[in-house]
Amino acid sequence: MYPRAVPLPCSSTIKVLVMAKGTSNDTEEGGIAEKAAIAGGLISTPVIGWSLYTLKTTGCGLPPGPGGSIGALEGVSFLAVFGIVGWSLYTKTKTGSGLPNGPFGLLGAVEGLSYLSLVAIIVVFGLQFVQNGSIPGPLPGDQCFG
Repeated sequence: MYPRAVPLPCSSTIKVLVMAKGTSNDTEEGGIAEKAAIAGGLISTPVIGWSLYTLKTTGCGLPPGPGGSIGALEGVSFLAVFGIVGWSLYTKTKTGSGLPNGPFGLLGAVEGLSYLSLVAIIVVFGLQFVQNGSIPGPLPGDQCFG
């Protein structure tokens, strides 16, 4: 009447349990990092675009803003993009492919935008250095070209 239970070899049961346990933890940890990278990248890349445009047109980065908030956002944005590119390069060397696409493909998009931002940073800073002999310092009040 009822199907008879077939016992699995012990090693197969252990492999299934280990795989289930590993994927559960990896997904939870990766999910938080992915969401943070997506949020950081979606905020940081437009800020960097604004900063580079301002640097190219005025010779200075973004103004400090109220309480230094705009300058802080600019600095954190550069760090976020460098972090995403670093994570991507690390993943590429370990797995042979870049970051996963993430939800709705947003992590893949942020990865691409971060690489584009890095290229734009190199180009604008390079042009600034060639034209003026240096780039403005990172601290408010540093000499800017105008």
